[in-house]
Amino acid sequence: MRAKSVFYFLFMFGSFLFAQENIEAVGNLSDDISETSGLIFHNGKLITHNDSGNTSVLYEIDTVSLQITRIISITNAENVDWEDIAQDDDYIYIGDFGNNKGTRTDLAIYRINKQVYDQENTVTAERIDFSYEDQTEFTDNGNSDWDAEAFFVLNDQLVILTKQWQSKGTVAYTVPKTPGTYTATIFDNYNSAGLVTGATYNPLANVLFIVGYSSTLSPFVLRVDGVTDTTIFTDEIKRTDLNIGLAQVEGITYADINTYYLSSELFIKTSPSIRLESQLFTFETQDKTDGEDDPTVNPEPTEKDIIVFKGVSTNSLEYVLHIDEPISGRAIFDTTGRLVQYVPGSEITENKVDITTLKASVYYLTFYLGNRTISIPFSKK
Repeated sequence: MRAKSVFYFLFMFGSFLFAQENIEAVGNLSDDISETSGLIFHNGKLITHNDSGNTSVLYEIDTVSLQITRIISITNAENVDWEDIAQDDDYIYIGDFGNNKGTRTDLAIYRINKQVYDQENTVTAERIDFSYEDQTEFTDNGNSDWDAEAFFVLNDQLVILTKQWQSKGTVAYTVPKTPGTYTATIFDNYNSAGLVTGATYNPLANVLFIVGYSSTLSPFVLRVDGVTDTTIFTDEIKRTDLNIGLAQVEGITYADINTYYLSSELFIKTSPSIRLESQLFTFETQDKTDGEDDPTVNPEPTEKDIIVFKGVSTNSLEYVLHIDEPISGRAIFDTTGRLVQYVPGSEITENKVDITTLKASVYYLTFYLGNRTISIPFSKK
């Protein structure tokens, strides 16, 4: 293993992962998902799950109202200790690998077909079983270095990041994405100086974000640039200690090239008396690359009347788009330039937009068309 212990503290080097003032608390999460442990963004919604001992279901959350809009049951999967969720173009993956004491011999990742998930509220999953190549002892000796709460998809493999209770670092292991029984092989390791609890790899920006917290519940984010098929923890690692107060941050996901969401779990301690509500947070980066449109930039309405509205109701907006170009994405911004909804072009199936959760106000409907962006305002009353 290659040990990495070089930290890039922002106040020393003046290099910013993102502006601290750019981190916003979206709001408290529902009591039904107070033990949220992972996040992904799919079809314009956040998807999360609870951790150990809870039911085997996924919850879809609206990013504006934070209301649970859909519940999906996985009929053939047990929630022993679900700790993170990941996705690729075809599948959703659920990591059942929470292993605080290091005694589990039934570590698994569940795989769900997205086409079935999108159409049904009850689904079945395929199973990927694994064990760690360097774990030979399964005795309960207290908190273990073979616990895990984070993983992500990297091309044709799944990368699991351990939460090392003893070493306070993380080891990256890989397993295939296909159902079967495997030995998770060591890929890389890093001295994170804290407990790693979530990860998301954003292929749009080629950047990996890892979240965690210290032994005193001080949350942090690691940004890793330059991830490859042979190296996870490059020399391009930046760390930010989040100024959101104490929080048991558990999940992170990207929504587009620059927009990210984090979730924290409900934390209760009796002595001393502490109660930290389960919350959702968001932050923006500046990762727009040459030739790419950035869905988080405040759009300016075009003068050409190329979008014709068929009608605006309380629940939906219908439109006609007089263009002959492929659409790479569709977004809604509020008047401050904040992104409130984004759908990739591949997931746009009709000329109708769900605006049920939007408050009465003026918004911009925006389309991304290759090298240009078109936008037009609309109002919801």
